Amino acid sequence: MGKDYNLSRVFLMSLAAALGGFLFGFDSGVINGTVDALQLAFGSDSVGTGFNVASVLLGSMVGAFFAGNLADKFGRKPIMISTAVAFIISAWGSGMSGGSLEFVIYRIVGGMAMGAASILAPAYISEIAPSKIRGRLATMQQLMIVVGLFMAFMSNYWLAGMSGGASELLWGGFETWQWMFWAEIVPASVFLISLLAIPESPRYLVAAGKDEKASRILEKISPLADIKAKVAEIKSTLEDGMKPKLGNIISRYTGKVHLLVWVGLGLAVLQQFTGINVIFYYGATLWKSAGFTEADALLQNVISGSVNIFFTFVAIMLIDKVGRKPLLLVGALGQAVMLGVLAYIFSAAPSSSADALVLNSTQGVLALLAANAYIAFFAFSWGPVMWVMLGEMFPNHYRGAALALCGMAQWGANFIITMSFPVMLSTLGLGISYGIYALFGVIAYFFVKVFVNETKGMSLEDISKEEARREEDARANLAT
Repeated sequence: MGKDYNLSRVFLMSLAAALGGFLFGFDSGVINGTVDALQLAFGSDSVGTGFNVASVLLGSMVGAFFAGNLADKFGRKPIMISTAVAFIISAWGSGMSGGSLEFVIYRIVGGMAMGAASILAPAYISEIAPSKIRGRLATMQQLMIVVGLFMAFMSNYWLAGMSGGASELLWGGFETWQWMFWAEIVPASVFLISLLAIPESPRYLVAAGKDEKASRILEKISPLADIKAKVAEIKSTLEDGMKPKLGNIISRYTGKVHLLVWVGLGLAVLQQFTGINVIFYYGATLWKSAGFTEADALLQNVISGSVNIFFTFVAIMLIDKVGRKPLLLVGALGQAVMLGVLAYIFSAAPSSSADALVLNSTQGVLALLAANAYIAFFAFSWGPVMWVMLGEMFPNHYRGAALALCGMAQWGANFIITMSFPVMLSTLGLGISYGIYALFGVIAYFFVKVFVNETKGMSLEDISKEEARREEDARANLAT
């Protein structure tokens, strides 16, 4: 494998694409330290503030859905370039906003970029990576997401520390929360420049009928391989030479959506329904309600971000050795247990509403430990592995379309969790809320055990052929 592939070139191409994940993470994390400042700046109530936070996810649903289909039509590279431009516009506009409506519009633009980046990066990386290390390279997307989260937490902590708070004036007569958003312009510009230097996905080019161009790129990626044979193998997985399109997610034999698409949708939704983004979006608010100062709460986010990064490296080390399915199983149970611990702690507290949570010192330490242990389980399992699976589990002829649906479902579930959490806090309390997320962890375990197939070490063409065999079996069963 090392002789067949130019690994340094493949790594740099993967890194450039994965920078979209960095911005995905940064954009997700930057809102964490600005929630209270936005409420004060825009004079919004709790519902309005919740929508300010969650509005980005509406854009992400749209971006994820259309990006997959546009990438099948125009290519992975031009759509990724468009996402970089959208990140820059969103970062600038979010900081310049003078009211909730204007802010929501710019956040939706950023959300569209996040949604697009979330599916295009793993798809691109999976399509250029050698099978034996595809999991590790695709996990780079998640690593960049958590590094982006961490850098957003660090940036928020540093900027708030300089001014004395997110609502305080910082530079040029602008408040600190505005500079928190503007900080994203720098990495977004680096992402844009990096994308200009990478080639198009050769698998997309073959599907688009541009064999000669695909061959030139494959020669640079894999100089010693039989390029003609590789192009022919890719072509063999495209149904009757048909170009990828949204309609391909429906089996031409059964007339129903492929079972594999439903499995992908389940993975995408369950990743969110175990509650990870409650901790990241509302972490600062939660820990402040537990008695921490704003500075301490922001520092806790930095600690959580560090845990996230460390255990994502654990995933990188394990994913191509242990496999995808075992990591998902262990992660689901671990998350369920830690969420159960948090549910018990919050239920035992004198009050379990977000506005009046009271934890003694022992409960506070246990809650912090359980929350970070939960993040650790997520970081080496469902965080990276879900995106790896979505990038590689679908056949070549409907990968983009399936990713579009799964990406939209993932962001839709994210939106539901983010919008419902404040309501659940006020009506059910923290204890029951976290108990519900724990239940979804158990559901996730059984879902993976029953429906998910291992893809470790298989080429994308092997995965496509395996799915084709299942289709043949389905046709044979219908015939009988």
